[in-house]
Amino acid sequence: MTSRQSTATLAASGGGTIRRTRLAGGLRIVTETMPGVRSASIGIWVGVGSRDEAPSVAGASHFLEHLLFKGTASRSALDIASAMDAVGGEFNAFTEKEHTCFYATVLDQELPLAIEMICDVVLNATVTAADVDIERTVVLEEIAMRDDDPADLVHDEFSLGLFGDSPLGRPILGTETSISTLSRTQVHGYYSRRYRPQDMVVAVAGNIDHHEVVKRVRAAFAGCLPDEAEPTPLRPNRGAERGPRQRVRVVSDDTEQANIMLGTTALSRFDERRFVLGVLSSAVGGGMSSRLFQQIREQRGLAYSTYSFSSSYAGDGMFAAYAGCQPGKAEEVVQIMSDILDSVARHGLDADEVERGKGQLRGGMVLGLEDSGSRMTRIGKAELSFGDVLGLDELLSRIDAVDQRQVNDLAAELLARPRCLTVVGPFAERDFGG
Repeated sequence: MTSRQSTATLAASGGGTIRRTRLAGGLRIVTETMPGVRSASIGIWVGVGSRDEAPSVAGASHFLEHLLFKGTASRSALDIASAMDAVGGEFNAFTEKEHTCFYATVLDQELPLAIEMICDVVLNATVTAADVDIERTVVLEEIAMRDDDPADLVHDEFSLGLFGDSPLGRPILGTETSISTLSRTQVHGYYSRRYRPQDMVVAVAGNIDHHEVVKRVRAAFAGCLPDEAEPTPLRPNRGAERGPRQRVRVVSDDTEQANIMLGTTALSRFDERRFVLGVLSSAVGGGMSSRLFQQIREQRGLAYSTYSFSSSYAGDGMFAAYAGCQPGKAEEVVQIMSDILDSVARHGLDADEVERGKGQLRGGMVLGLEDSGSRMTRIGKAELSFGDVLGLDELLSRIDAVDQRQVNDLAAELLARPRCLTVVGPFAERDFGG
């Protein structure tokens, strides 16, 4: 079957337009116009992340993210940095469990340069042995920095406790052992196999013209696009990673604060109830009126930071509550967190809590989309993750459609599941019944 270039259009918020074009080589280009702004953001989203790594190459996706900035066939690392600095642009990247994104934000008039630069970096990196050795030290320092930040470390340790030594459980950064042993051959082979146009989405937002973007992206990918190819299918919605693998996980660390996470497995990103979960999470720990904030911080003054969050992947997800407190208050905080989750599971949330949760979710979504970078992120991630981009009005309508019964039914299902308690601080496993 021949796959020809195709373009679709839908209305966006604020008078803008979202357009999607699929090139014959399987590359997808999605843009959102933002009338009245003078910036433009481009991101190349690659459908590969730490979940795709075998244990022998753990951390390769993130390591490769670093290496692609070290130089291409036509540009050195200094050339890349100097060109973006000269136009006041931002050029960076990040790696997640299921994708990697390389992005740039510039003045709208500098978008042609940004497209050329970011495509060159993603498509033509040299990944030399010398650069691998240099950047290996940088990544090891990043791992050490994570280990020195217990508020950051507790997230990785919670994933490990919940999903175990599985692709979802392992840290994005890899480990000291895996990074120390990764060779240039392994990393370059990973790059060659995984970074294919049909695995990518190019997302652009701001004061831009869709047809001009498509023309420039097609030119930048010249010679890299297969003659005919379909976009890589969405990740399979695999069965859940049955968790938690550990009911209690304590990381002994001589810190001034205990960092606590208590949670369970949750929903796949393909589950239509993800909007219900968003409302539930907002009500439980998303704002100053939430139960976590009121009972832990306002009423008892036990923590400065406390919140809940959810993350969804293909086939699985997580929901958790977090708090940071003095070590001597840790047991009390764990008990309060557990009581809150138990109460919501058994009795649900009242109508006012649900409405406040919906308001938090709506407001956070709209206010978080005020700049071209956030718009680019939304449309790029949606196209890569779902194969479609919903307009903001459609997203808001799905939040508005959530009702109290749906929230409480989901709370009864999720919050009654076995939980993983993860604590980073000056403790031993036995301190929490492990």
